[in-house]
Amino acid sequence: MKKTTIISSIAFTFIMLISLNMNAQKFAKIDKSPMDAVAFPSSNRVSDKLIKVVYSRPQLKGRELSKLAPNNKVWRTGANEAANITFYKDMKIENNIVKAGEYSLFTIPGDNEWTIILNKDINVWGAYSYNESNDVVRVKAAVSSATDSLEAFSIAFDDKGNMHLGWGTTRVAVPFTE
Repeated sequence: MKKTTIISSIAFTFIMLISLNMNAQKFAKIDKSPMDAVAFPSSNRVSDKLIKVVYSRPQLKGRELSKLAPNNKVWRTGANEAANITFYKDMKIENNIVKAGEYSLFTIPGDNEWTIILNKDINVWGAYSYNESNDVVRVKAAVSSATDSLEAFSIAFDDKGNMHLGWGTTRVAVPFTE
């Protein structure tokens, strides 16, 4: 009787282990263009943010920026989904007032200037379904060059609320004000 109980216990344990293993989650590997977020003010200790950008960070990996973000073509401003920008209160970009809300951030790269686009369409993949008629604002931003090169596309805010886009040696500053 004892031998049967031990065998039953071992069999039960074995069956449970198999069934647990079959139900285990399969987690995705790390994305080649990982998602990131940046906010203004950028201090982690400030909970009352004005702007937040969620975007994916493609890598150059020996490729030219002009191949990944071609001049004169609408670009998703990162990789994967179009970058998402949220304003927690009404903000100004140049002389344009942008209402608090969530927008897609697209850009049109150029040699001397980039067109910065805030668009009403959100939760979109890439720029494949970009619809110009849903643009909220379009502004031009000058391109500058840096001596250091960024391998990964990056977005950062300075203390004044200027959003900086950088990749390779290309830099673009976009001023936001309250």
